[in-house]
Amino acid sequence: MATRTLITGAQVLLPEGSRSVSVLIDGARILGIDPPATAQVDEIVNAHGLHLLPGAIDDQVHFREPGLEHKEDLHTGSLACAKGGITTFLEMPNTSPNTVTLDALHDKLDRAAQKSVVNYGFYIGATTENLDVLKQARRTPGIKIFIGSSTGNLLVDDQSALERIFAETTLPICAHCEDESTVLANKQRIGSGAQLADHSRIRDHAAALIATKRAVDLATRHRHRFHVLHVSTAEEVDYLRGRPDWVTAEACPHHLFFHVGDYARLGSRVQMNPSIKNEADNAALWQGLRDGVIEVIATDHAPHTLEEKSQPYPKSPSGLPAVENSLALMLDACHRGLCTLEQVVSWMCETPARVWDIKNKGAIREGYDADLVLVDLNRKQVIRDAEQLTKTRWSPWDGVELTGWPIRTWVRGTTVFQNGQVDSTARGTEAEYQREG
Repeated sequence: MATRTLITGAQVLLPEGSRSVSVLIDGARILGIDPPATAQVDEIVNAHGLHLLPGAIDDQVHFREPGLEHKEDLHTGSLACAKGGITTFLEMPNTSPNTVTLDALHDKLDRAAQKSVVNYGFYIGATTENLDVLKQARRTPGIKIFIGSSTGNLLVDDQSALERIFAETTLPICAHCEDESTVLANKQRIGSGAQLADHSRIRDHAAALIATKRAVDLATRHRHRFHVLHVSTAEEVDYLRGRPDWVTAEACPHHLFFHVGDYARLGSRVQMNPSIKNEADNAALWQGLRDGVIEVIATDHAPHTLEEKSQPYPKSPSGLPAVENSLALMLDACHRGLCTLEQVVSWMCETPARVWDIKNKGAIREGYDADLVLVDLNRKQVIRDAEQLTKTRWSPWDGVELTGWPIRTWVRGTTVFQNGQVDSTARGTEAEYQREG
């Protein structure tokens, strides 16, 4: 028999607005919003003074399995998600082997079914030679293209190959947009780089803008749904103001909160691709979010060990862990007046579900999956490396105090995080996509 849980007293972020109502969970689904007082339940959660949000959906993570499990794996990455209020993740294809075949895609799905505490989905990666695979793929949110450096054979910089992918496939496409020729030219001019700040000179504003323009042009001409990953520059924000309706975009916390001045303080902990930029770019990204030019916040969670990160530049790898703290960072931004809670729900819950056609997620509605997170907007807590659940056990926000934290997370009606503890035995399910065919 399914367990029934009644959450009472919370301020609930519903699609039509915030209301103080009760929410009834029956098994894996939301049975009722403000149900009758006579409803029979197994547990009553008194949530007075708290806010109930839909579980966050992170549409860009790198959980390193298979092939690089010393950095992260599907189990540890999902534990960090549960603690952070993320109930669904979509994972990128640059693992080893790359996820560029149906067998590799289905292998990941099978692994996640055995290991993931939260819900999951996996992109299929584009190459210059796997167009037939991209046409056949179904159990995936979409196609990922690297228009810029990557691993294996995932770099797709050839215009004719890009034209065919946009013209002949039907799944939504997302892309890492950094122009490879610009990056290489900058390397030749600057050298491989003697200091970390050179990373942002090599992977500069022009590299990001040129590739974003190129990809949006393809999406516009072929009328193909396209999502720009990790926008990092003011120039991209300005350019995207004129994009067609079927093009969407996202920003990441590190591009919102860090800038080149942080290299001196944080070193390679904030070395990323695309690189962090200037304070003016931070401000432009925030304005783009408020204006609706950028609709999604995702983490690009990409952990490396601290030993790897401590290598001298340019040997130090790019990437940082973030799923554990991304929602708290945005709740703290609400506390500081940078955005509203309703905007955070739109950016991290509702819109990712819409962009990727994810069924029954992203909102608190009757009949939807009971993927929920209870947050305390007044709770103050300091991020500590030693307390991180991600396998690499560090955060670029180590030592930072945030106001506003998840305190309980449900995945399809099962509590996966509560009282600071994650239920490592819980299992999420494969995301489903509402598409024809």
